[in-house]
Amino acid sequence: MLPPDRTLRQRLVELLTGATLSSRQLATMLGIAERQVEEHLAHVVKTLARDRSRRFVLQPSVCPDCGFVFRNRIKLTKPSRCPKCRGEGISAPRYGIDVLF
Repeated sequence: MLPPDRTLRQRLVELLTGATLSSRQLATMLGIAERQVEEHLAHVVKTLARDRSRRFVLQPSVCPDCGFVFRNRIKLTKPSRCPKCRGEGISAPRYGIDVLF
């Protein structure tokens, strides 16, 4: 468990550094709602854009029915439906932070 003296976003960054996790996994670890995690992630992305020693990594969602990969998706949330086959069993995107040096 992470120390409680850190802010929620600091704990989020610590969890994502060197790991790739979904918003559901993060919500469980932090004890908050999944939508709140996605809101905080948007701020973490902005913060890391200014940091040259770390990089935010987004593993895109994939449709298990047809294999469509949501590569160009900008939103951090899970898509509701596949544009190719209209399937709804889309995998959740996974997030991580790579330390560059």
